[in-house]
Amino acid sequence: MPILHPTSLADLNTLGAQITVIGAGPIGLNMAIALSDRGFKVLVLESGTEAKLPERQDLAADHILTPDTHHAPEITTARRLGGAGGLWGGRCVPCDEIDFRDRPWLDLTAWPITKADLDPHLHEACDLMGAGKPVFSSPIADLNATSDRFTTDRLERWTNQPRAHVKHRERLENDPNITVALDVTVTGFVLQDDQIDALNVYLHASDTPAQTLPVTQVILAAGGNASTRLLLNVQADTPDLFGGADGPLGKFYMGHVNGQIADIVFDNQTLHDALTYHVDDHGSYVRRRITPSDACQQEAGIANVAFWPVVPEISEAEHRSGPLSSVFLGLTAPVIGKRIIAEPIRLRHCGPGPYKRLRHIWNVLRDPLSTLSFAPWFIYHRYFAPNRIPGFFLTNPARRYGLEFHSEHLPAPDSQMRLSTERDATGLRRMDIDFRFSDRDIDSVLRAHDEIETWLTHEGFGRLVYRYSEADRRKGVLQEAKHGNHQEGTIRMGTDRNSAVVDGLGQSFDLKNLKVISTGILPTSSQANPTLTALQIGLRLADHLAGSHKETTPHA
Repeated sequence: MPILHPTSLADLNTLGAQITVIGAGPIGLNMAIALSDRGFKVLVLESGTEAKLPERQDLAADHILTPDTHHAPEITTARRLGGAGGLWGGRCVPCDEIDFRDRPWLDLTAWPITKADLDPHLHEACDLMGAGKPVFSSPIADLNATSDRFTTDRLERWTNQPRAHVKHRERLENDPNITVALDVTVTGFVLQDDQIDALNVYLHASDTPAQTLPVTQVILAAGGNASTRLLLNVQADTPDLFGGADGPLGKFYMGHVNGQIADIVFDNQTLHDALTYHVDDHGSYVRRRITPSDACQQEAGIANVAFWPVVPEISEAEHRSGPLSSVFLGLTAPVIGKRIIAEPIRLRHCGPGPYKRLRHIWNVLRDPLSTLSFAPWFIYHRYFAPNRIPGFFLTNPARRYGLEFHSEHLPAPDSQMRLSTERDATGLRRMDIDFRFSDRDIDSVLRAHDEIETWLTHEGFGRLVYRYSEADRRKGVLQEAKHGNHQEGTIRMGTDRNSAVVDGLGQSFDLKNLKVISTGILPTSSQANPTLTALQIGLRLADHLAGSHKETTPHA
């Protein structure tokens, strides 16, 4: 079926969809393909259109009560075909085994599923994402470490095309089992006993927006915050759902604690050379991360965390690098800059405007040969090469870089979202988002730096040079950390409806034909980016639904 812009429910009612997916982002579209592969007829409902329309994006304009720690909605959500895929850098990292276990040093209980439950779905998830084969470990040859407190073997993989609607365009337009309906916003559920009988839908192209669409099975995959907002609005109409007003829905909002409070200076050339972006033998760009062992995490009492080097602060022209200044000028150019990399990453490198460009222009003029050779190389590898380079990382003779930390954000009930009194154009109540980092988050980041500093010096691999005095490092972590593009925890996965909204399959405890496949269901945030794990959970659900459907289908 083609991608539709329906003007009435007649277009949708005649499809006979067995499963209705809400949301056409990276998870929703990949779930549609996976379900079609398993023989299901799927309808995907997307609130936006192919273009980025201000009036559709306004539907995501929730109120950020903590702007110092949470990015604005327009750079963390996208109401359009492809969803946040247009904002996503494409980093694919599975959760670690330790994430699924009890961790008493952090007061964290085990997930209702194990890593072994998800591992069989890693290959398909990587294939759908376009991230090569599921290889996430690669030892560095000739790097001899005497301590196993940290490992340098772990890989992050990068999708060659993070926009699922672009990667799968031909399939979406020609698969008879998939229909993608644009400009349809789901505003609520019509309930019959303990299941959804129909969806309340707002058809933006229609003069009569208050309509209902009968459904059989529903998979909510509208992104962490959008999915939470819809469920909170449903709960407002039926207060006993999802654990009630005092239940978990909307609470425990997590992202990651990230930033740079120190530089790393490498004394070991082998380690230095091994930490750049490169295409491996398995089909995509990869990069190594420096991560603490499970034993180190437990003994130091820290959350899961990863480290990697980044280019020096490109906004500071004192680096005197023509290529780095050319990157800064490109990223801060009006309109163009926001198209080069995801906006949160651009802001992390460049900061907010206004920008001082004169000294950067001088760096470019002083270093023309390096600059002229870098720009065509990067443009080709970013936009035209078979494997898309995910970002820029330029080595330097001093072997000094920023040390990025990407730490688990520990779940806390006061980091949350709740409904406001304001309503959007469809009648849905907007959210007040109160996103917080705790003292425990800061303590963990600081102890993790102590641990990696000890390991680096013990092995002779390098050293840290802090950007903040010891007295100011706590403040430094908070000044650096800002998130909202990883939206986790507010539709928690667990073992019962008092502490969670869904079970290990994403099945709602309260509504038997509602499933939620979203980063919002992850009960802890790991050091890993959440999209790949959420898709693995979705593929496990797809197999479960296919098995159940086969059992209930009469034999011919």
